[in-house]
Amino acid sequence: MRTLSPRKRAVNGITIALSKGRIFEETLPLLAAAGIEPLEDPETSRRLIIPTTRKEVRVVIVRATDTPTYVQYGAADIGVAGKDVLLEHGSDGLYQPIDLRIAKCRMMVAVPAGFDYAHAVRQGARLRVATKYVNIAREHFAAKGVHVDLIKLYGSMELAPLAGLADAIVDLVSTGSTLKANNLLACEHIMDISSRLIVNQAALKLKRETLAPILDAIARVVEQ
Repeated sequence: MRTLSPRKRAVNGITIALSKGRIFEETLPLLAAAGIEPLEDPETSRRLIIPTTRKEVRVVIVRATDTPTYVQYGAADIGVAGKDVLLEHGSDGLYQPIDLRIAKCRMMVAVPAGFDYAHAVRQGARLRVATKYVNIAREHFAAKGVHVDLIKLYGSMELAPLAGLADAIVDLVSTGSTLKANNLLACEHIMDISSRLIVNQAALKLKRETLAPILDAIARVVEQ
């Protein structure tokens, strides 16, 4: 008896790509409004594919930066990704119908306390800036006419100025407590960030009968 590949088995169902942590937790009430509740907690489960209360719907747990890729190539029908991820890693071929207004934070430039960032910019100084958001930072500083050398990092950005690697960092800021604990100050606002619902365009056409009620239910909750 021939068995179907996982890809074939998923064709008639709905796959939702989510990342662990804040996005997953804040997405749960939105999914619940659409009658979808994961049967396991990804923080405690070892499974990366989690069934839900609707047998035709499953949740796949991926890295936040991989969510757009899974949706773009159809491995997931819908997903939730931060505006920062979509801008930094690209969102070609993705439909973004809803700003979910969750996982809110700000993209900021931060410097060590005592560093006169405004003066350095006015004087035309060439700054070294550490960030994981190289594309966003490049566009921001280019628009301002500020000369920077961008240093790509993947770990804690706050360490870079403290170790003398960079003059400033570009990073997400929520409460600002981590910056304060490391004697850093947010000195320039780049943009507000929240998470978006993203949809595979082919799935929107081929699975409209199943997807549309889910999207509508989530949209109604967001608008409340």
